[in-house]
Amino acid sequence: MNKPLAKAGADATVERLRTAFEEGRTRPVAWRRAQLARLVAMLVEHEAVFAAALKADLGKSTKEAWITEIEFVRGEARRTSKRLAKWMRPRRVPTPLFAIPGRSRIVSEPLGVALIIAPWNYPLMLALSPLVGAIAAGNCAALKPSEIAPNTSAAIARLLPDYLDPDCFAVIEGGVETATALLAERWDKIFYTGNGTVGRIVMGAAAKHLTPVTLELGGKSPCIVLDDARLDVAARRIVWGKFLNAGQTCVAPDYVLVERAQEAALLEALTRAIAEFYGTDPAASADFARIVNDRHFKRLTPLLKDGTVVTGGQSDASARYIAPTVLRDMALDSTVMREEIFGPILPVQPVEGLDEAIAFVNARPKPLALYVFSENRAHTDRVVAETSAGGVAINETVLHLAVPSLPFGGVGESGSGAYHGAFSFRAFSHEKAVLARWSRPDLMFRYPPLTRRRFALLKRFL
Repeated sequence: MNKPLAKAGADATVERLRTAFEEGRTRPVAWRRAQLARLVAMLVEHEAVFAAALKADLGKSTKEAWITEIEFVRGEARRTSKRLAKWMRPRRVPTPLFAIPGRSRIVSEPLGVALIIAPWNYPLMLALSPLVGAIAAGNCAALKPSEIAPNTSAAIARLLPDYLDPDCFAVIEGGVETATALLAERWDKIFYTGNGTVGRIVMGAAAKHLTPVTLELGGKSPCIVLDDARLDVAARRIVWGKFLNAGQTCVAPDYVLVERAQEAALLEALTRAIAEFYGTDPAASADFARIVNDRHFKRLTPLLKDGTVVTGGQSDASARYIAPTVLRDMALDSTVMREEIFGPILPVQPVEGLDEAIAFVNARPKPLALYVFSENRAHTDRVVAETSAGGVAINETVLHLAVPSLPFGGVGESGSGAYHGAFSFRAFSHEKAVLARWSRPDLMFRYPPLTRRRFALLKRFL
């Protein structure tokens, strides 16, 4: 077990990283690209190590680990390296008449020394994906993996220092005490992925130093299925998004709102899709993960009684297994309908139509993701226009976060700030305004005393 990080250790880590940053080592594009290439090399050369760690922590299959974690980061690092020079280039912007002759531009500069606190559900991807942005923007960074996924945390801590510049990057393992010691330090950026309770603690700690924060949180992401949806397609995509990683995904559909006339047909389609994906005994499926630890298993199993089980409902504490489960007939004040589930349990709630579905969503905190299945463009446009969510996917689930040209982030209680692709670069950068003017001409009417004539001329330029 790792010893908690003492304040002296946190101080020394920040001082080492800040010294390297102030030396300017991270500024050149060649250095940044070299670090990204080394990160890719680590993932290529130790793919089996990380896959085994993810299997040990979450029961993920090698294929799922490759798709959702290893290759996700590799692809992001490669795309970032390819586009980095363009993102770093100063951007010319229009200059108003009163500043002519002159030129205006925006220069992106690194924020400095960043702290990245990663969660346990995608412990490799959600640690290294923000790190790609920190590297690209030219920062030094300390990374704290999640202690709840100890095998992945240990693999990152062991391997990353062999590949990235050890003066510019640090991996710090530990639990709450370690995180507390790190948050007491002055950082130039904090990037936290996790739950809202800890997110508030992070924001409070950052406020002491006015440190900018990106918070990637969660919430109950709704899925609306309208009566014109293609139910078989909708069911397959809902089941895929919900039961990926045994439901331990921040953007997994948390509950389904279905028009009442389609409820029975959707429940049948969901049941068929689960059997198609995981067989009649999902416990034997190589593609179905496990609950991360006993505490979360004990949190989830009571939720199985919050409604009528349509399919699933089995559990095995010794294997931390909960079957992919669909519920109906839940009370709206039940725990499964009030709190984020973060597990393989899917409540299905009937509504009378689109108006009721929109009102249902809007009566609750803004979610990280919102899904709508419909073949009617007017209906899906209404959902996009009349609800608020971190992101929306139409006739799909989860995949929107894998589109590198889209920002990924929350709104309200589901988070603040965004990343992925160019948005990761911006998340760890300061966009500095630069106005360059010439010494001549120096128009005197701008200066006091503002006589009537000077003021009249000034008004013509503004």
